[in-house]
Amino acid sequence: MKLGFLLGYSGKQIHIPIDLIRQAESMGYDSVWTAEAYGNDAVTAAAWVLAQTTKIKVGTAIMQMPARSPAMCAMTSMSLDQLSGGRFIVGLGASGPQVVEGWHGVPYGKPVTRTREYIQIMRKIMAREGPVEFDGEIYQLPLTGPGTTGLGKPLKSILQGNPDIPIYTASITPAGLRCAAEVADGVFPVWMDPDKYHVLGDHLDAGFAKAGNGKSLANFDVAPFVMVMLNDDLDAAYNALRPWLALYIGGMGAKGKNFYTDYTTRLGYGDVALRIQDLYLSGKKAEAEALVPNELLDDVSLIGPAARIVERLAPWKEAGKRGEVGTMMLSVQDPVVLELFAKELL
Repeated sequence: MKLGFLLGYSGKQIHIPIDLIRQAESMGYDSVWTAEAYGNDAVTAAAWVLAQTTKIKVGTAIMQMPARSPAMCAMTSMSLDQLSGGRFIVGLGASGPQVVEGWHGVPYGKPVTRTREYIQIMRKIMAREGPVEFDGEIYQLPLTGPGTTGLGKPLKSILQGNPDIPIYTASITPAGLRCAAEVADGVFPVWMDPDKYHVLGDHLDAGFAKAGNGKSLANFDVAPFVMVMLNDDLDAAYNALRPWLALYIGGMGAKGKNFYTDYTTRLGYGDVALRIQDLYLSGKKAEAEALVPNELLDDVSLIGPAARIVERLAPWKEAGKRGEVGTMMLSVQDPVVLELFAKELL
């Protein structure tokens, strides 16, 4: 099992902890991941890190697909792949309708269809076997119809592409997981219970079957985000993470249209998930946070004193041995924690 860690996205000022990244690189961490929402972008940060490191891989978790054409994403990925000596990893996500339509000003549409077509186009471009043509539901190359000149023509990338650049997607929905397993090289679940792989695995297996060619966990990376809160005060550690889960379960979507509420339900916490959502959407944020169960936090995170975290790593290690977790993506920027995990897992 490999280790990666998440930088997240910046606030008003961009902060990239290069010394910490180099420390993780020296410890044997496999990857570090940038992000974007509606502030700093993921690609610039990834380029900055790649330019100042030599071994660690750098990925985007995630690049928002509606913000870039598939061709632009392929151009960016091929450029960073060449400049870094093959250390760039593409991480894609659909984002959400609030950001896509409110910030980027484009229709949210069908995220799974977009993901499938987007990756198919990127693969064609990077394979560089000929001029690219594509006739999909969302993307058409060349584009014709209203507003076009009729002068577009199929093109082949000038830059030599690497068809083996890894492409991951962020997914937790059944359809999204099936799509990831079918067309991508890995998937980012926003959180995961290592003892309940079937919540993901049943859908991944269906995607592998559709892909054919013997695709399986042997050549696909399940890379969950794993929140870590090191604190000798266990109650304080739990309380520090409650707002994170409450925000996703309660606030990341509308009633009946929240992927995280649905996912939490599939993990066995349906009743409390709905109560958290009702409270959050009615403005009772503190009450919603208070309802997040310690058990759920322990299922998907690593919390408490160092000895407790090491003890609770056991199911993650077992999931790694079974191939059900390929990379643990640690959401932490504490050098003490990075060293603790390197000692236990690398």
